[in-house]
Amino acid sequence: MKKVFRLLMAAILIVAGVLTTNISFAADNPEQAIQEYTKAIESNPKDADSYVNRGNAYSDLRQYDKALADYDKGIEINPNVPAFYYNRGNAYVNLTQYEKAIQDYDKAIELNPNFAEAYGNRGYTYMQLNQFERSIQDFDKALELNPNDFLAYFNRGTAYANSQKLEPAIQDFSKAIELEPNFAGTYQVRGLCYQALGDNEKAQADFAKAKELGYKE
Repeated sequence: MKKVFRLLMAAILIVAGVLTTNISFAADNPEQAIQEYTKAIESNPKDADSYVNRGNAYSDLRQYDKALADYDKGIEINPNVPAFYYNRGNAYVNLTQYEKAIQDYDKAIELNPNFAEAYGNRGYTYMQLNQFERSIQDFDKALELNPNDFLAYFNRGTAYANSQKLEPAIQDFSKAIELEPNFAGTYQVRGLCYQALGDNEKAQADFAKAKELGYKE
């Protein structure tokens, strides 16, 4: 059984694109966005939004150290915006600095107790630290605030699976499939849960569906 769960964890880490995206940034060309936000900062050095949005553009390019410098500056100018801490937390996660990420998600939630994405990403971060019960509690809250959050169901299923609670994991993966039926990874991890329970027929059906949708080992 332990081998199965090691395989399950490995599969989940491969398929999980679990972090919700940054808030207040949408641009097809982050390099151009950086230039524009830099001009805005030169025009108004106290423009916290421009620092944070430039940080988001740097994050989009995976230049997380530069992103953090901009998030720090934005928070220094305006320390009362939940999304600023949330975005910085995401950068810390991508640098595997999980404790710092949790501190930022904590602050985002303190400032906005109904910040569903912050609960979801904090839950994901707890999962990286193998603190599955805490992660499940955060996913519960995220789903209370947003009952149609595919990622929260997927991630809570992941946490249940890695806690060897396979039946609730399967329920969550099934709900995730209902919400997002074309995501191959969910079928793969649900198949691994079925396999661990000895239901090879359902497992093979899920593996086949995952492969059909483009899942690769």
